[in-house]
Amino acid sequence: MAMGEFPDSLADVLAGVQRLIRRRLRAGLTAPPLRGAEVELLRLVVARPGIRVSAAAKELYLAGNSVSTLVNRLSRSGYLRRETAPEDRRSALLYPTPAACARLHDWEVRRSALVREQVARLSEADQAALASALPALRRLAHNLHEEAEG
Repeated sequence: MAMGEFPDSLADVLAGVQRLIRRRLRAGLTAPPLRGAEVELLRLVVARPGIRVSAAAKELYLAGNSVSTLVNRLSRSGYLRRETAPEDRRSALLYPTPAACARLHDWEVRRSALVREQVARLSEADQAALASALPALRRLAHNLHEEAEG
């Protein structure tokens, strides 16, 4: 593969793997599927309970009104609880509900099992290649994150 093609191929493969994982995990769901941005917001709120809507928007690189729309949808679905910030009545603090925590835990368990199963199907050489690529992929993610911050 020519070096000029590599970045596009890498981006396509990463997006494709993520899309296929989401598609496989949607199969067998009893609840309506959540969109990618909804899952990202729930994961953030579970990791940082009490996060402000504005901070969540910044963290997820989304517009504030987009996050507000997601918060409204997830609140109606019973996955988020919104409280008014005591020091600023215009600001909302976000908290996960037990239903959100349970759904995310189930998703993480199922995702881990799916990826573990698929990696086990690969040859030892392919598994080693993927493992050796992880540090570079982490640096790529870090660089993307830093650039978005700046």
